[in-house]
Amino acid sequence: MPPTQGLPIREYLLVALTAAAVTFLLTGVVRRVAIRIGAIANPRARDVHVTPIPRMGGIGIFLGVAAAMGLAHQLPALSRGFDFSFDSLGVLLAAGVISLIGALDDRFELDAWTKLAGQVMCAGILVIFGVQWVSFWVPWGGGGESFGQVLVLDKNQGALLTVVLVVVMVNAMNFVDGLDGLAGGLGFIAAAATCSFSLGLLDSSGGDVGAYPPALIAATLAGACLGFLPYNFQPAKIFMGDSGSMMIGLMLAGATTSASGRVPYPQFSGKDALALLSPLVVVAAVLFVPLLDLIMAVVRRTRRGESPFAADKMHLHHRLLEIGHSQRRAVLLIYLWAGLLAFGAVSVTLFDSVAVFWIVGFGFLLATLVSVIPRLRSRNRTA
Repeated sequence: MPPTQGLPIREYLLVALTAAAVTFLLTGVVRRVAIRIGAIANPRARDVHVTPIPRMGGIGIFLGVAAAMGLAHQLPALSRGFDFSFDSLGVLLAAGVISLIGALDDRFELDAWTKLAGQVMCAGILVIFGVQWVSFWVPWGGGGESFGQVLVLDKNQGALLTVVLVVVMVNAMNFVDGLDGLAGGLGFIAAAATCSFSLGLLDSSGGDVGAYPPALIAATLAGACLGFLPYNFQPAKIFMGDSGSMMIGLMLAGATTSASGRVPYPQFSGKDALALLSPLVVVAAVLFVPLLDLIMAVVRRTRRGESPFAADKMHLHHRLLEIGHSQRRAVLLIYLWAGLLAFGAVSVTLFDSVAVFWIVGFGFLLATLVSVIPRLRSRNRTA
């Protein structure tokens, strides 16, 4: 792949701001359409909101992403990335399809198996366009002075891993969408961290235009999520619905999968073990909170003999509310935890590990104290 001169930071920033502006401008229109067609979230026993609120806001997020992708295609500094890879186009198409499926669910409430089939189909679209895992480093095996080895996946193995990752990420984001602004904020944090990681890969590859797509995918998603938050932060005027949460999960999976094939493994040695694992570390870190919530929900429901897709009111955000946090404080706390995990993992791959561990460790201590303060206060009052 031919290199380009320098990192197009300003262009990526322009693309992200365009996604934010278009999403902000069009979400109001989407809200009126949702009200007119009856895509309304009426309060249920497990919900936190108490008044009917329109959903389907994910359509506004997708339109912001699409507009930003169109702008990137016209910018000389970024347009060459489309010539050497179909990753961005594949992710955009799959995001559009899964947003449409989500919009149908927001209006007609599709059953879980129909949505799962749609998720697998959209993951297949990514694979068809070449967005799939091709290799990753593991810290075992190797020979001589080498530490670990690079596992090269064939097309079937890479496709299967990609489909599993997409389905897990889509459902993780869907599960965590329970408080005003929560999924949108986590989507912004995860996308911004993934974009930072992708820019690091772009820099390490010497500006190889083949490494542009993951940064572009993440930048457009980060901007769109940011543009949606003014409508969605508590008190929310519109929910993103499945049309938004599923699309965010798919685009994050697409960005990290695209980045996985750009890691310059020959440049690393054994002491860079965490950097070698960086695609998987970033995937785990950026969605640690929703993935943990998903795993706990599946275990909890199956132990009760219920379907893993059955709804309840015991998610992490519900537990924070029970401790005594307000809706806004609970959302900001989850932002803090997710930001520490996501940017901590990315920073280790880019900066001095010791300094990063000290800073992130202090952040974890602070986040833990803030999280438990309401419970400590309640114990003091009852003592």
